[in-house]
Amino acid sequence: MIAYIEPYFLENDAEAASAATAAGKSTDGVSESLNIQGEILCGGAAADIAGRDFGGMNCVKPLAVVRPVGPEDIAGAVKAALRSDKLTVAARGNGHSINGQAMAEGGLVVDMSTTAENHFEVGYLSGGDATAFVDVSGGALWEDVLKRCVSEYGLAPRSWTDYLGLTVGGTLSNAGVSGQAFRYGPQTSNVTELDVVTGNGDVVTCSEIENSELFFSVLGGLGQFGIITRARVLLQPAPDMVRWIRVVYTEFDEFTQDAEWLVSQKNESSFDYVEGFVFVNGADPVNGWPTVPLHPDHEFDPTRLPQSCGSVLYCLELGLHYRDSDSNSTIDKRVERLIGRLRFNEGLRFEVDLPYVDFLLRVKRSEEIAKENGTWETPHPWLNLFVSKRDIGDFNRTVFKELVKNGVNGPMLVYPLLRSRWDDRTSVVIPEEGEIFYIVALLRFVPPCAKVSSVEKMVAQNQEIVHWCVKNGIDYKLYLPHYKSQEEWIRHFGNRWSRFVDRKAMFDPMAILSPGQKIFNRSL
Repeated sequence: MIAYIEPYFLENDAEAASAATAAGKSTDGVSESLNIQGEILCGGAAADIAGRDFGGMNCVKPLAVVRPVGPEDIAGAVKAALRSDKLTVAARGNGHSINGQAMAEGGLVVDMSTTAENHFEVGYLSGGDATAFVDVSGGALWEDVLKRCVSEYGLAPRSWTDYLGLTVGGTLSNAGVSGQAFRYGPQTSNVTELDVVTGNGDVVTCSEIENSELFFSVLGGLGQFGIITRARVLLQPAPDMVRWIRVVYTEFDEFTQDAEWLVSQKNESSFDYVEGFVFVNGADPVNGWPTVPLHPDHEFDPTRLPQSCGSVLYCLELGLHYRDSDSNSTIDKRVERLIGRLRFNEGLRFEVDLPYVDFLLRVKRSEEIAKENGTWETPHPWLNLFVSKRDIGDFNRTVFKELVKNGVNGPMLVYPLLRSRWDDRTSVVIPEEGEIFYIVALLRFVPPCAKVSSVEKMVAQNQEIVHWCVKNGIDYKLYLPHYKSQEEWIRHFGNRWSRFVDRKAMFDPMAILSPGQKIFNRSL
């Protein structure tokens, strides 16, 4: 079926379009403005799909939602925007952005979920190392990529995010970080080829060799240069099982020193997964002791804590991959060789063994619980930052021990990453100094019955943290960034701003794409 959208809708604002649709004005009339094979939704149907995101703090009306069949439909939407005076285009994956980054007020939102099944093919790179890869759609969910790669081929991508209900194109447009990134780098360091629809309406294949400027622009490019329709993702043999371990610290210095030692070891001399988090020194069920044990039979014994410990504690979270054929004694020896070097509190160690896929989907259960208790649908004023090793101690003293010492009603992650695993040719920006920097994530969940004022207080506290970083010269960058002014964006990119602007001029000169980021204004 070929769907059309009439010129009327390309010449008037979103409210007029919605009114016309509500009044029964057809969007199926013959028109050259937008001619695609997929489906177009306007009015209330479009707002229901793309008027709100996971952050839940922004509500805007798109002109229409385009549900494409393939890249040519996406290119058609971009070309229609180019022919208009003010229309913009945003790609929407699973709608998990926090600050309206995937929205387009009065514009076209491309629902990438309809392309999820367009690509899935496993192959091997040319050369002597026989490195496997999988070609997948930009609209595919990582959890589906995982399940299919493991079940059909015994292979899996090397680098992940903690939550896998995200699209391939969405995470590659940011970075994609989890506990494997210290070894393999972010997800943006683990792709070798992309198909992209640019802001010029071109469908382009790019790689490190072919159309390389576009390739590196799009990776971490916040959707500013193109919409990813296919990605070639590197694979490795999937393990069968994971030994999942958590150990507790009272001292931040010991926690960070041990974490930094682990991520600095050679591949065979460390765990396969290293993360960490901060939790409240108390019995709070959301941010306290109960959040640490890995199994219902485990119990957190607070008598193991010294009386001198402070308001917050720290937990290293570790994972070791192994095969079903490995003996228990072999796994135990590998674990004890590494654990024996760590200075966690005796008696506060928790561990379980579980299948590899279950480990990677561990956040899925948290999603199910959040949907059951209603917090999945409430606002999520999250704050994600990269902070240099130089400043992480000051950050701990001011933010963890003071500003959020009572918790954030959700996880508070902090763990080290290695600069050498990141490619500075991409559009991602990280702290300026040192080999080691930290990701910090304050993943706030709002109770279903909370007042609007409580959300505002959370947002204000996030702003307070950012302002403190700026005022005190903290070497930091926002991850999943969102600013309201170009001045703030210039500060964010620093000496890479001019490169970012030049790339925009090459691949989206009319500023059609990703208007929700509020970096550039649509050109006439």
